[in-house]
Amino acid sequence: MLSKFDYFKPQTLDEALTYLESNPGTRIFAGGTDLMIVLRRDMEIIDHILDIKGISELGHIDYKSGEGLFIGAAVTVNEVCFSDIIREKYPALGQAADTVASYQLRNRATLVGNICNASPGADLSSPLLVYNAKVHIAGPKGKRIVDIDKFFTGVKRTVLEKNEIVTGVSLPDVQAGDMSVYKKQARIKGHDLGIAGVSIRITSNKEVFVAMSAVAPTPIRLAKVEEAIATKELTPETAAWLSTEVRKHISPISDVRSSAEYRLHISGILAKKGLLQLIEKGVN
Repeated sequence: MLSKFDYFKPQTLDEALTYLESNPGTRIFAGGTDLMIVLRRDMEIIDHILDIKGISELGHIDYKSGEGLFIGAAVTVNEVCFSDIIREKYPALGQAADTVASYQLRNRATLVGNICNASPGADLSSPLLVYNAKVHIAGPKGKRIVDIDKFFTGVKRTVLEKNEIVTGVSLPDVQAGDMSVYKKQARIKGHDLGIAGVSIRITSNKEVFVAMSAVAPTPIRLAKVEEAIATKELTPETAAWLSTEVRKHISPISDVRSSAEYRLHISGILAKKGLLQLIEKGVN
């Protein structure tokens, strides 16, 4: 049986923030794909729900050359999938979006909801990490911006404070020749959280960024791996090295989806495949 709750759908961000301050314990509703599970299973007693989809400024994907990309908090995962500019300039993000749940759920789920849920296996987290994304937050103390690698603080935990709302995520612009790829292993293709997810990016000046999900308490950038790979040529031999190296920097667990041992194994394979794919695409 669903909880009885008050429902409010503001038209402006100021209305939303005012409602949050006046109604402690309010849960924010964007896509609702995680919240509906909580309601259906009576996992929490929820008195107030704030639907942010009516706030027009949160419902857009905006790109400006020289500045970058902004994805509003109400933008659905399918909108990310179908964005030509994301496919062109931030391919790993589009590829990760393709793997989220089913087509029907992607019509409801949002990118911001995916990261705010703060699951260690959040599919969209590792692409955001390799692009040095920033999380835009509004609250009673004003607005602030947090680097994505500082946003996650633990399993299901973020830096968000009381009565704060994530308004969107921004990614800096990329130069011609920038490439990226996302690789995921799951039990059921397209319908399950990942056993492991890997994003790899090579910039136009051959910097390599590596991030992973579902292999630590939070999604992680593998900074030490990036430092080591900077001393190497981008060759198939380096891809083979990466397969072994990434396993030294992750701490997967065993759960209903996978054993820790398999996560270690498949993480190396995904990293190798991802780097090989980019090398074959055209690293000169």
